[in-house]
Amino acid sequence: MNTHLLALQLMAAQGCLGAFDTIYHHEITEALPQKASARLELTIHATRALIYSLLFVGLAAWEWHGAWAWVLVIVFGVEIVLTLWDFVVEDQTRLLPATERVTHTVLAINAGAFIALLALNSSDWASLPTALVWQPYGWLSVFLALCGVGVGLSGLRDAYAVWQLGRRKEMEEKELEDLQFASTPQSVLVTGATGFIGQQLVAALLADGHAVTALTRQAKQAAWTFDGQVRCIQSLDELSDALRIDMVVNLAGARIVGRRWTPARKAALRRSRVALTQELVAWIARAQHKPRVLLSASAIGYYGVQPQGDATQLDEDSAPQAIFMSQLCQEWEAAARQAECYGVQVGCMRFGLVFGHQGSLPQMLLPIRFGAGGPLGSGKQWVSWVHVRDVIRGIAHLARRSEQGAVNGAYNFCAPEAIEQRRFAQVAGAVLHRPSFMPTPAFLMRALLGEQADLLVEGQRVAPRRLLAEGFAFRYPQLEWALRSL
Repeated sequence: MNTHLLALQLMAAQGCLGAFDTIYHHEITEALPQKASARLELTIHATRALIYSLLFVGLAAWEWHGAWAWVLVIVFGVEIVLTLWDFVVEDQTRLLPATERVTHTVLAINAGAFIALLALNSSDWASLPTALVWQPYGWLSVFLALCGVGVGLSGLRDAYAVWQLGRRKEMEEKELEDLQFASTPQSVLVTGATGFIGQQLVAALLADGHAVTALTRQAKQAAWTFDGQVRCIQSLDELSDALRIDMVVNLAGARIVGRRWTPARKAALRRSRVALTQELVAWIARAQHKPRVLLSASAIGYYGVQPQGDATQLDEDSAPQAIFMSQLCQEWEAAARQAECYGVQVGCMRFGLVFGHQGSLPQMLLPIRFGAGGPLGSGKQWVSWVHVRDVIRGIAHLARRSEQGAVNGAYNFCAPEAIEQRRFAQVAGAVLHRPSFMPTPAFLMRALLGEQADLLVEGQRVAPRRLLAEGFAFRYPQLEWALRSL
């Protein structure tokens, strides 16, 4: 058996598996280059990718004789250490989906196999005169060289993402410097703290000097995420009835965009929103020191869908509809308002489409980045959106107003500029310097997503009437500047 050829064939399989893992998991489903918490993981990925680039290109058509064989062994050792470190960091910072866990396991087994075979050959190569000896294997060598170029580009992309995340952290810290939630330090309970909005909210609260308790299903991982600065609990039963909590921000809720809304999926969405909010209110009922305010998430799905071509602005007094996403929001808000029975101010924050480095925006921009984007459906549906930093600033605004007892009812968290979906595609294309003219038919969206497609092919033109009336100033009121900032 030609063990060297077998090792190269296993390397080719590694290249295919690695490409799938990088594109599907790291770029699309997990969006690691957009996550501040993944900066260390991306640093490791960049280093490993550059090592693999060297291995793929260097071994594609050369044998490493003499001293080069010892260099190869050292490179193998470094790669193994980085892989083990990567496993530890992943488990500390995020919950891997099952497909990614399986893919990583297969990659590790396959890497162990070809490294072992190459290491065996290296013992023979080390006894030969030092040289890189040309030994091509036809199309296999060509494919391995291409894999080397691809993984090298991936490593450079991850390194660039690490640099970008560093710059972004500095910019966000500067924006947080002037953000104030209350006149004195508060004790704040946050649900959904490890989510897209929750992580930024917790960082802002900590920067403003408040003590944060996070309710999360993954308490250990959350503690790592927040560097031990946050008390993390998995159940409200862990909170003493005598504990003083000044403010509760309820952001918990399973991701609504994704699997089709089957009866089981609808029940899960209700549990993650309505049932958890009911548990919060039950804890408030028995707490000896009632929170001053409960700020509970909701969504502009409360208003249902607006007929295309109808440019009427919807505000907080507009009526809901008898469709699932509207009914879900109604039940969610009704559960939160029960806290008013115990003297707690309740503000229901109806979020529009929240734009940030996580959430839906990266996936919305992905086809445009590849030059294949354009309007969804007719493109005439309204998109009511808001920058994630304006969400955090809006929460701080309501928290300050609660000190005067001035928080009640619903608040639309949307930028003043709602925009038609086709116009969104045009602006996004201009910001990314990409064409954006390829439409996605509505029937295709409905075939893929069913009832959930209404979130994308229908819309609402929602105005933040109450926030504006209270003097809140949006930092990102227009779409173009919001996208450029991101």
